[in-house]
Amino acid sequence: MDEKTDFLRNRRNVCVCSCDEKRYLKFYAEGMKQAMNEPVIELKHITKRFAKVLANDDVSITIHKGEVVALLGENGAGKSTIMKILYGLYHATSGEILIDGKERKIASPKDAMSLGISMIQQHFSLVPAHTVTENIILGNCKGKIDMKAKEKEIQELARQYGFDVPAGEYIKNLSVGTQQKVEILKALYLNARILIMDEPTAVLTPQEIDTLMEFVKQYVAKGNSVVFITHKMREVMQVSDTIVVMRNGRISGMVSRSETSEHNLAHMMIGRDLEVLQQPGQEIPEDRKKRLVVEDLTIQKKDQAPALDHVSFELYEGEVLGIAGVSENGQQELCDAIYGAAPVTAGKVLLDGEDLSGLEVKDRIARGIGYTASDRYRYGMVSDMSLSENMLLKSSYLDTWVKHGLINWKALHKYTDDQIQTYAVKAPDHSVTIGSLSGGNQQKVVVAREVDMGQKLIIFDQPTRGLDLGAINYVHKTIIDQKNKGKSVLLVSTELSEIFALSDRIAVMYKGRIMGIYRNGELTTEKIGLLMAGIYPEKEEEA
Repeated sequence: MDEKTDFLRNRRNVCVCSCDEKRYLKFYAEGMKQAMNEPVIELKHITKRFAKVLANDDVSITIHKGEVVALLGENGAGKSTIMKILYGLYHATSGEILIDGKERKIASPKDAMSLGISMIQQHFSLVPAHTVTENIILGNCKGKIDMKAKEKEIQELARQYGFDVPAGEYIKNLSVGTQQKVEILKALYLNARILIMDEPTAVLTPQEIDTLMEFVKQYVAKGNSVVFITHKMREVMQVSDTIVVMRNGRISGMVSRSETSEHNLAHMMIGRDLEVLQQPGQEIPEDRKKRLVVEDLTIQKKDQAPALDHVSFELYEGEVLGIAGVSENGQQELCDAIYGAAPVTAGKVLLDGEDLSGLEVKDRIARGIGYTASDRYRYGMVSDMSLSENMLLKSSYLDTWVKHGLINWKALHKYTDDQIQTYAVKAPDHSVTIGSLSGGNQQKVVVAREVDMGQKLIIFDQPTRGLDLGAINYVHKTIIDQKNKGKSVLLVSTELSEIFALSDRIAVMYKGRIMGIYRNGELTTEKIGLLMAGIYPEKEEEA
């Protein structure tokens, strides 16, 4: 008995033999459509409280078989919380979860995975010293293991989904994009039928993003489901079927992709229209002053490949120079070297003609350099300190707030309160700890401080990572404002849309080298993507 006949007898309870071909196919098509519309997951009236904070307030979401649900919202909107409840990382204060129509209690990720639910976190949970196969089977196999057979099994699984992943290679030797594919294969190995993907494209090249989008389409075509948590509108409009928008812990809108636009979604998320920024890519006047000059900057530890390989460029006053590239290709080392936080092997950095070699970080700060590090939690703030104390961090040895060894707290508190108003930080006053704020508001405080410190040069390393649309727009506006004041801005970002939106010129980094510096608009997204992968577009075209 074939699948269609079996399907019709079970679902329609009719005699196929007596049906003509058209009626038979019609019944089959209708039945399959009905099956694809079946709810796989139903989150009903979920409420989650953390002490006095209401993270989720009566949230209900339905995920159907073969559907991509995009989850949008500002930082603190509750979207990650609701998905962590589904995955068993958090437990709901009230509400219920139905899987295939039956109420289930998901107490841990193990329970979720047993129900076919898997979550791919933004930060990978891979062991670099283990192979691809070892990472995938870790915790899922017992007793004596035939590694060759397992490698063959994993390689076949990768082939089925078009993933070019070497099953026997060590994780530490793989690119970030390939590592993400390994995370996906871990879920597929466990026969996951619902994938929760949290900011899955944050560290990928445009080509890798396209590959991921194709995977999502193939995966749901087989009847599986995907929840896509992202801030990128292009991806939402590319693959989603249903879009759920959250604000302040509640659902503020639920629409199908065909019934909305990027503009409408942005308005639903933040409750207002985003400010349109000026077009970048302006020509630099011939008489414009060179603010920053980097010459043959090299960082290389003994017996290791260089983290920076003879990097040279110039940055003019009133210019934004964007540094594009996949994470961990020397961008952080470049920022640290300019700021004085990393020792250099060779080369030099000049600011307004002055050689900064030999100067400590505090001396470079005093000369007008601000730096928003990519990891604000580790390098940009102290969570348990108040907003005023965080504002003081980098100027405690300057005479801005300190006279004769005494801190002018009154002036500092007033300044901090003024910055809270100027940068629209959601905080009652200067006395609250910065750790109690959402990620976007923490970043606003850090940006406010560094903008003041950087009177000549501001280094922005991943300034909007993990931020929502409203916070991103505010940071972007700040960068443009500082450029218009004549300050020089070095912008490092893995988000090409951000690089294109703000930069006058774009430098692409790959394995510690500058692949080229181009006027914004000179190269397409595809060509920039090739450079990010270490391929010169001209050579690709010749081949």
